Amino acid sequence: MAITSEAESADSTLASSPCMLHELGPDGAPRVDPQQATDVARWRKAERERLMSGRMALASDMRAAQTLAMVRDLDSLVASAHSSLVSVYWPIRGEPDLRAWMHALAGRGVRVALPVAVALGQPLIFREWRPHVRLTRGLWNIPYPADGAEVVPSIVVAPMVGFDRECYRLGYGGGFFDRTLGVISPKPVAIGVGYPGALLRTIFPQPYDIPMDWIVTGMSAPLRRAQLAASR
Repeated sequence: MAITSEAESADSTLASSPCMLHELGPDGAPRVDPQQATDVARWRKAERERLMSGRMALASDMRAAQTLAMVRDLDSLVASAHSSLVSVYWPIRGEPDLRAWMHALAGRGVRVALPVAVALGQPLIFREWRPHVRLTRGLWNIPYPADGAEVVPSIVVAPMVGFDRECYRLGYGGGFFDRTLGVISPKPVAIGVGYPGALLRTIFPQPYDIPMDWIVTGMSAPLRRAQLAASR
């Protein structure tokens, strides 16, 4: 089974009906109600704090066991995609630690990359990682490869603070992955990873939020956004 990214193309012959035109901004993007955006931002801030506190309170052996289960699902997804370049991440704040998996991928000949936050408000770039590569530190003191050219991964694994069953991801609020997935070409398969307790009824997605193609928690079968779309 091959997995594919869900970049969607709209029929150029279709346009918004006149009754919907007032909901679009000058650039054609949906307008965001300022009060709604403020309310959602406040709610997300509170949920981030709650979820991160819960994540940090998890026993280390529980985190490790859950991560091993996630790795089994990630291995299956990467193998079915025949991917040759997978971006992972360097764990912080109790995130699932996939560094051993990075080494295992490299040992199997799969190229691995790490994301680099160049500056606030900017998309991520990616640099290839290999065991024993020289690392430097960027924003928030997060390590990334010090040398090497930028690469474009075919799979991006993104850590999640929270998520919902529509495959929307709640991150730390910087918008790095959303900005990146909105501009990177070709669009990679996006896989969100997080602990099962991070599930929310909804993250109240906004127009700038980009859903993951897959959600992996290790507790049950990976959640696939394409299946959700097909069921509607």
